[in-house]
Amino acid sequence: MKKGLLILLLYVVCFQFASAADGITSRGGQQLTGVTTVTIPLKVALKWTFKTGMEIKSSPVLKGNNIVIGSTDEFVYCLDLNGKLRWKYKTDNSIEASALILGNTVYIGNLSGNFYALHLSSGKLLWKLSADSQIMGGANWWTDGKKTCILVGSYDYYLRCIDAATGKVLWKYEASNYLNATVAIEKNRAVFGGCDGFLHVVDITTGKRVASIEVATYVAGSVALENGRAYLGDYDGKVTCMDFIRKSVIWSFKNADKEIPIIASPSIGGNRLMIGGRDRFFYCFDKTNGKILWKKNTGNPVDASSVADSRNVLVSNMRGDMMLLNQTNGSVVWTYELGSPIIGSPGVSANCIVVGAQDGTIYCLGIPFSKKIKK
Repeated sequence: MKKGLLILLLYVVCFQFASAADGITSRGGQQLTGVTTVTIPLKVALKWTFKTGMEIKSSPVLKGNNIVIGSTDEFVYCLDLNGKLRWKYKTDNSIEASALILGNTVYIGNLSGNFYALHLSSGKLLWKLSADSQIMGGANWWTDGKKTCILVGSYDYYLRCIDAATGKVLWKYEASNYLNATVAIEKNRAVFGGCDGFLHVVDITTGKRVASIEVATYVAGSVALENGRAYLGDYDGKVTCMDFIRKSVIWSFKNADKEIPIIASPSIGGNRLMIGGRDRFFYCFDKTNGKILWKKNTGNPVDASSVADSRNVLVSNMRGDMMLLNQTNGSVVWTYELGSPIIGSPGVSANCIVVGAQDGTIYCLGIPFSKKIKK
């Protein structure tokens, strides 16, 4: 294990995206903005590690004392915040999707196209649904106050709306190609990109298309939503802000000399829109007009989605570096080298950052233990 380089003052917390009453995705609440309400400063040190059987592409999701994460060894793992295994559930294929935790239920899919509802406390199977192809993205949730439904996409081209309690499919919406990411939700609209290159807007109450807007060759990452605007990166190396109500592009950014894909999902912090790409850079835009405020060469491609608080943003790359950057100017607050590529986003709790890596290890970083001064 390589020790991290700790720079300046920073006390890192792990973040809580939503209240205990809400559903928690790997990108926070339903709008997938990648923002935490907890402050991230000061220093971090390695607190513990937990080894799974194969590489980890899934992002951890934290709720209370529970950490839920999938692995390509086919298991769903639930650990406590001290890294102790609470339970694990064996599925029939690799898990790359991240979990949704809603109430006391975990919802997660795998590469066989099976979608599982598991009891958070025990890992007991509540119900299972089978799609016709693999599930790569996480699920999201929506309620009208009477019934709660789960929305999840599949490589069979369908977005499914599922009764959260029973697993019954309420409706299916068909795109023109694979659905790779988690669907974002604002009010009664489901918004997501697909491998057909379109931004889809669906009325959750009916399952009917509201809009289908062409944006790129294909969109691999999840969309972040805020006040009727959708922010997304795409495989052509473009970053777009779109008014999904009026179906119009507000701004778009693309490097003139290269088309290197953007796989990561963006974070929205105040007036900033932040996202990393496979060109090794992490970008910070003015979210109103698309002007680049700063960009930072991380040294390696960035496939993992970032996490932002009110001042800083947490970035991970394919070399295994985690770094906290200042949102104002992109300066490095601290870096920590895990030494193994990071694909999934970090998950957060009150005192720790949890992330899975390609070496199959779950890492927890937290506030360093203070040393007592001998008198």
